[in-house]
Amino acid sequence: MPRREIKFYAGEYYHIYNRGNNRQNIFFEHENYLFFLRRVRKYLLPSGIVVAAYCLMPTHYHLMVGIKQTSEVFKTSEVSTGMMRLSVSYTKAINKRYQRSGVLFQGPFQAVHVDRNEYLLHLSRYIHLNPVTAGLVERPEDWEFSSYREYVGLRNGTLPEPEIVLSQFPTRSSYQAFVVSYSKGDEERIAHLLLD
Repeated sequence: MPRREIKFYAGEYYHIYNRGNNRQNIFFEHENYLFFLRRVRKYLLPSGIVVAAYCLMPTHYHLMVGIKQTSEVFKTSEVSTGMMRLSVSYTKAINKRYQRSGVLFQGPFQAVHVDRNEYLLHLSRYIHLNPVTAGLVERPEDWEFSSYREYVGLRNGTLPEPEIVLSQFPTRSSYQAFVVSYSKGDEERIAHLLLD
């Protein structure tokens, strides 16, 4: 297996994503989404990862994560190990539940360093608009399996830490306006940042 080229550093943010093998579904029913989020909590949070935003789609997922600043030296392998455990645990559960075998994901997870604040803000918007762009819902708050409801105060979930992004807006409403104001011009301007 080739070594991951990206390094993970404390105090930095990353876009982590993956899709189903051959673009097939990875979530088949409501409980699958919830189980995946429980696995995120179990395998990523203990290793010093914070989830700033997320969206789970039928065929793929997006996580915007930060690495906590600690007095200990952070090891890049902790993210990879946590993600590997998450993927293996989830795949085994899905294979057992649906009497299937083989791989579920299209290879190892992908990760991109979020190296600018502008990227962080636009990435959160991109993640939250994913179900709207895909035509699954008309408004981002209508999609249950994203952190957008926490961002706009419709749910008090404990997995995402929306203040990472919301602290840069005067109000929740101003973040909501930022999300819904997304235009083709924004997409073209930041397309090189948002890999899918």
